Amino acid sequence: MLKDFFVYSVKNLRNRKLRSWLTMIGIIIGIAAVVSLIGLGQGLEAAISSQFGSIGTDKLALQASSGFGPPGTGVVNYLSKQDLEKVKRVSGVKIAAGRLIRSGKLEFNDHAAFGMATSMPDGESRDLVESALNLEAGTGRLLIDGEKRKVMLGGNLGNENAGFEKQIRVGSTVEVQGVELEVIGILEKQGSFLIDNLVFINEDDLRDILDVPDEDFDIIVMQINKNVDIKEVQENIEKLMRKERDVKKGEEDFTVQTPQAILGQVNSTLFAVQLFVYIIASISIIVGGIGIMNTMFTSVLERTKEIGIMKSIGARNSSIFALFFIESGLIGSVGGLIGAAIGAAFSIGLAYAGRAALGVDLIRAEISIWLIAGSVFGSFILGSIFGIIPAIKASKLNPVDALKYSK
Repeated sequence: MLKDFFVYSVKNLRNRKLRSWLTMIGIIIGIAAVVSLIGLGQGLEAAISSQFGSIGTDKLALQASSGFGPPGTGVVNYLSKQDLEKVKRVSGVKIAAGRLIRSGKLEFNDHAAFGMATSMPDGESRDLVESALNLEAGTGRLLIDGEKRKVMLGGNLGNENAGFEKQIRVGSTVEVQGVELEVIGILEKQGSFLIDNLVFINEDDLRDILDVPDEDFDIIVMQINKNVDIKEVQENIEKLMRKERDVKKGEEDFTVQTPQAILGQVNSTLFAVQLFVYIIASISIIVGGIGIMNTMFTSVLERTKEIGIMKSIGARNSSIFALFFIESGLIGSVGGLIGAAIGAAFSIGLAYAGRAALGVDLIRAEISIWLIAGSVFGSFILGSIFGIIPAIKASKLNPVDALKYSK
């Protein structure tokens, strides 16, 4: 019986091709928007999570904050070597390293690029930074203690499409703020826009090049001992820094965060943006649902004689209801299937274009079978819901009145 209803519904939709397609447009647009955004959002979230996941759960970062921008931008009260020494003595801190992260100009082959340069500390602090950032040389090697006028570049800067018209290679000479440095290593690409575009220079060299006082730091990275409550250590560092910088709770000009906390903030922001677009896409879906209802009401009026004939030969009200109910659900599911296919293709295309334009692997799309199946099933449910009232109206038609009305 259900198979017969389904076949009959398909034939009715095929007989009204133009109206059926016009009815589906709202559903197609809404589902395409939702699928493409979810696909891009999940891909971006997975990429970001993988980056932060590699840092580990035993790290803390203390940063002088201006309220906006990356470390070192707009900061009035920098961290100091005295802060670093006091942080090292906080219970639970295994090792701490101070770092500089500053904007600067990189020149090569008479072309310039503006980005961020960061310092590499000496000794065991270097091991902490390399571990925290998961640094591995793709070509050449990593910086070592005491090297002068050497530089290590993020993976994107050693790419042939980096914008210098000539590829930077190990042994090339580049200029940072007008100072010549030899490239001794190019890092493996991580898919992180920040790290893949960083310029790494030993701390003494970077201070000389940018004329940064010996006392100043932009960020202090810490590794916490095993079996220690990282939240408690974080609170102790916050108390220490409030005392040192003479600020009250809630008025801090610094932040102490775990990679997981930063990830949570990024994901919350990403979700807020996605939610806003979902609301807009939902409006399109609702408009599409109203279009389905309108189409089904029109279909009931056009097929009044048909309904009267079916009832006169014994069709029950439930059969008439099921016929129109399945038809409206079918309109929704077909629209959802087409919309899901367009959305999946759109998100994959956008991710590819983004990677090609920016040269990073961070932008990607993740389209799961559950996302496609959920979109199609949800569209069927939506179409069915908006088809309930027309289906009820059709099922309650009096066969005699229906036959008279059609004449």
